[in-house]
Amino acid sequence: MRSADDPPVERRAYPRRAVLKDGIIVADNVNIACSIRNQHLHGAELRVDPGVIIPDRFVLHVPADDISYRAVVRWRRNERLGVQIY
Repeated sequence: MRSADDPPVERRAYPRRAVLKDGIIVADNVNIACSIRNQHLHGAELRVDPGVIIPDRFVLHVPADDISYRAVVRWRRNERLGVQIY
C-alpha cells in the first residue's frame, strides 16, 4: 500500500522532460504563439493564451531547435494542451 510520502507513479509510456521553449502553432495560414512546457519523443505539453482556439491538427514550429512537427491534440485543459508529435 502506498503512503502519502511515496513518489507519484509514472503512468506515461514515454517519460517527459521539463523544457521552457517558445513555439509557434501554424494552422490555416495563422501563427499562434505558445510555450512548450515539457516534451518527449512523441509528444509535448503546450500552453496558449486563454481563449485562443486551437485546431485539432497543426504544425508546431520550435525556433530554438529549428524544427517543425506535425501535431495532433490529444487532450485540452483550459490554456494547456497535450499533443502527439511526429
